[in-house]
Amino acid sequence: MLLKKLTEANGISGNETEIRNLIKTEIAQYVDEMYTDVLGNLIAIKNKNNGKDKVMLAAHMDEVGLMVVNIEKNGLLKFRSVGGIDERILVSKHVLIGEDKVNGVIGAKAIHLQKPNERTIPLTMDQLYIDIGANSKEEAESKVKIGDYVAFASAYTEMGSKCVKGKAFDDRVGCAVLIEILKSNIDIPIYAAFTVQEEIGLRGASTATYSINPDLALVIEGTTASDVIGTKEHQYVTQLGKGPALSVIDRGMIANAKLNKNILKIADDNNIPIQIREGASGGNDAGKIHLHKTGVLTGVLSIPVRYIHSPHSLINLDDYENLIKLTKVVLDEVAKGGISST
Repeated sequence: MLLKKLTEANGISGNETEIRNLIKTEIAQYVDEMYTDVLGNLIAIKNKNNGKDKVMLAAHMDEVGLMVVNIEKNGLLKFRSVGGIDERILVSKHVLIGEDKVNGVIGAKAIHLQKPNERTIPLTMDQLYIDIGANSKEEAESKVKIGDYVAFASAYTEMGSKCVKGKAFDDRVGCAVLIEILKSNIDIPIYAAFTVQEEIGLRGASTATYSINPDLALVIEGTTASDVIGTKEHQYVTQLGKGPALSVIDRGMIANAKLNKNILKIADDNNIPIQIREGASGGNDAGKIHLHKTGVLTGVLSIPVRYIHSPHSLINLDDYENLIKLTKVVLDEVAKGGISST
C-alpha cells in the first residue's frame, strides 16, 4: 500500500533523500516534468501548458526526529530533537541511526535507581541517551557519527475500526494524496510541491513557491486530533472519523473566507464529510505560500492525527479516502472555473 511505503520511509527535516527518491519513483510515469531544487523540494508538473490557473499542491516530505550530538566514552549517544517532539514519549523507543539504519534504544536511569522525587518528574532530553550496544566510544564511532539523523522505528499497522498506526502521518498522508492526484486525470496545470524542512520553520515552502509562482494553492496536511480522555470537547481541534479538516486560522495564516465557503459547499454537494479545524495553534506551509508576492489564494485541508509527532500516531482510513476525494473535486471545480484567483 502506498501509505505504508511512505510512512515507513525515513526523511527527517534536512535529510529527505530516502522519501524523496521513493516519491520520484511513484510519480515518474504520471508527470510531464519534475526537478529537485537546491533546498531539496521535489516539484512535479502536470499539464504545464494548459493555459489555465497554475495550481500549487503542497505537502511536506519531512518528519520530526533526532540527531546525534555527542558520543560518550562508554559508547552511549547523546542527541537533540529535530522538530517539535514531546520529550515524555522518547524513553525506551526503538530508533534507527544514520544511513545504515543502526539499531538503537533510547535509555534512561532505571526506575530502581531513581530517588522518589525523580520518579514524579518527566524525563528531559538531557537525561536520555541512545544505546546501540557499543562498549566504548571507539566501537560506537565505527558505526555512527556526530550529525547522524535518528528516525523512529515504527511499522504501519492496521488496527481497530478502519484505523492505522504508524509514524510520520504528518505529512506522508499529504504526500500520498498528491501522488494520487498526479495519477488522476485533471485538466489544469498542477504543480505538486513535496516540500522539505516544514517541521523546522516552513523553509522548503518559501523556495518552492518562489519557483512555481502559483495562482492558487492547496496545502494537504496532518493536524492534531485530541478527541481523547482528558481533553474537553471544545479542545479536540479535530476528531477521527469526521472527515478532512478545513483550516480557518492558525499561527501563520487566516484562511480566505470565500475560498473556505466554496470548499464547504463542494464537500456538501459531493456528500463528503468535512469538519472545521477548531484551533488557532500550530502552522504549516500555507503560512509562507499565501504571502508570496502580492498574495496567493491558499486553502488547507488536513487529516486528523492522534498522537501527532510521535513514533505511533493514529489516523482513520475513511478520513484519508475522503481527503483524496475532496481534493479531487475541489480541483475539478477549479478546472470548471468555479474557483479562481480573481
